[in-house]
Amino acid sequence: MTIKFRIACLGTLMLVSAASFDALAGNPDRRGQAGATELQIMPWARQAGWYGVNSANVKGLEAERLNVAGLALGGKTELYFSRTNWLSGSEIYMNAFGLAQRLDESSVLAVSVMSVDMGAIDITTVNNPDGGLGTFKPTIANLGVSYARSFSNRIHGGASLRIVTEGTSDVNASGVAFDAGIQYITGPDDRIKFGIALRNVGTPISFTGDGLAARGVMQGSTVPLTLSQRSQTLELPSLMNIGGSYDFYFDAEKVNRLTVAANFTSNSFTNDQYGVGAEYAFGKIAAIRAGYQYEDAGSDPEFTQNVHTGLSFGLSIDAPFNSSNFGFDYAFRGTSPFGGTHLFGVRYGL
Repeated sequence: MTIKFRIACLGTLMLVSAASFDALAGNPDRRGQAGATELQIMPWARQAGWYGVNSANVKGLEAERLNVAGLALGGKTELYFSRTNWLSGSEIYMNAFGLAQRLDESSVLAVSVMSVDMGAIDITTVNNPDGGLGTFKPTIANLGVSYARSFSNRIHGGASLRIVTEGTSDVNASGVAFDAGIQYITGPDDRIKFGIALRNVGTPISFTGDGLAARGVMQGSTVPLTLSQRSQTLELPSLMNIGGSYDFYFDAEKVNRLTVAANFTSNSFTNDQYGVGAEYAFGKIAAIRAGYQYEDAGSDPEFTQNVHTGLSFGLSIDAPFNSSNFGFDYAFRGTSPFGGTHLFGVRYGL
């Protein structure tokens, strides 16, 4: 099978998927009905610093949460740990860890895991509404495996499989989500980049377990029965990213760089979003970035469905050492209410 034929097959698959997705997106009757919405959260600090508008030029391990095709452009080995203080003041935290390993000159394999820590919650019942019966901790996590390949110097593609699980000690739900993406690089000095990615397309999920059962006595009977309630089936929060970017270089070595990027996100269950952002790299030592995201909520801002206000910024500090590199990332996204979302990340790469 030739490279051109494989590229054509991958492109056709993306176009067909995009056409199918377009038939579902933007339906107001579906908004707010998705499950596993944590799949929409960007856990990597470097990408959150400009609102993830860089779906066209993201590369390396972090690409697996935005446009998995960019995974093919990473280094030999990458490790990333990130911690998120979600909606500061809510006492909700997220931890993410990822490992990417290059298999050969053109392909990369990665694994990642993200978990949500909501802290201890008081157990309450009808007879004990104020608690006093102990606490419980919900389990919200997902595990992903990603593969990306460079078909040529200009075309890169990839796919991810993600296992999603949510629940408590007596109620749980699980499902499988798929991602796919393509990046295209062109222009003088490869300055122009385009990307398209489908995310969170997968199986519906529903909750099951003993927590949905209750014992009672039917009217007119003295025989106790166990009544089992059925959970509503929930679809995954599927979305599509379409983005573009352009690089400006200010020296012959191409280390001082300004990148501007734009992205459109078509959501199946929430309002569509438009984003723009910029990143400036000071050589290989530091980078700063900022982004803005607008939600298509119509003429009335009260219909906004996103707690984030639209502004974000971030910075990265890198410490190159021989053939390896250590990096620290920070990002902030404003929110209303709460005190914003803070992300901290530590990277190591070869």
